[in-house]
Amino acid sequence: MAFTIEVNDHTVVVEMLGDTPLLWAIRESAGLTGTKFGCGKGLCGACTVHVDGRPVRSCSLALSHVGKSKITTIEGLGTQGEKLRAAWIAEQVPQCGYCQSGMIMAALLAEKSKPSDEDIANVMTNLCRCGTYVRIRHAIHRAAEA
Repeated sequence: MAFTIEVNDHTVVVEMLGDTPLLWAIRESAGLTGTKFGCGKGLCGACTVHVDGRPVRSCSLALSHVGKSKITTIEGLGTQGEKLRAAWIAEQVPQCGYCQSGMIMAALLAEKSKPSDEDIANVMTNLCRCGTYVRIRHAIHRAAEA
């Protein structure tokens, strides 16, 4: 079945079954591999993308439910989140790096003027096997202060 989706302001025609997770359409049809497969159950957050500005675990969203929504992946951020990416590097957040694109996509929502640790904890529900949660929190604070 053919679906037409909008990813990073580009129209992509996807030839996949409707119950295929959005993640695979992004990676295989759009050719964007920054969004990672982690658990396949929507728990870890490595596959986080924005759908109409909201964070969504793309491994658990069926292609047939995307409709005319606007999808943004890590590759489509452009200048959005530059302060966050710079803070990520300054705080040496990445270790293995596998979860980082999903973490940054989730962290963009915590990027407000003065997020508290509680604000950050409420937004950052992704998992990091390397355990860099303290560095992530510091990076979000740094980006908010920049």
